[in-house]
Amino acid sequence: MAVLLDTNILLRLVQPHHPSAHVATRSLRLLRANNEILHIAQQNIVEFWAVATRPVAANGLGYSTEQATAEVDALKRLFVLLPELPLQDAWERLVTDYHVSGKNAHDARLVAAMVVNGIESILTFNAQDFLRYGEIRVLDVTALS
Repeated sequence: MAVLLDTNILLRLVQPHHPSAHVATRSLRLLRANNEILHIAQQNIVEFWAVATRPVAANGLGYSTEQATAEVDALKRLFVLLPELPLQDAWERLVTDYHVSGKNAHDARLVAAMVVNGIESILTFNAQDFLRYGEIRVLDVTALS
C-alpha cells in the first residue's frame, strides 16, 4: 500500500520533544515494518516550509531558510516525493464536489495529489479533515501507534 504523509506528521518528526513526536515515529516504523511505501507531495513541502520558517511566537518553528532547506532535503531522502503532475483539474473537482472552503483547500490539494498519483491512504493526526473524501482511506496516527 502507498501512503501519503500529512504535513503534521512531518512537523512532528522534526520536533523530537513535541508530545506527539513519538506517536508519529512509532506509526512510521509500523508502516515501514509492513512494507508500506511512504510518500510526500510538493504541497507537503510548501506547508512544511511555511510552518518551519514562521516565527515561534506565531506558532511556527522559527527556522532560518538554511535550516528549513536542510530539513526539506532530509524529508526528500526519507520519503518518496511524488512527481508534480498537473493537479488543478482534480483539485477543482474535489473542492467543488465536497464543498471545500477556507484552509481545508490545502488538504484538498494533498488529496488531489493522491488521486492523480494513485495513492490510496493518508496518515494524519487530523483524520476528521480528510474523512469527507470517498476516494481515499484515512489512517489516524493515534489509532496506529
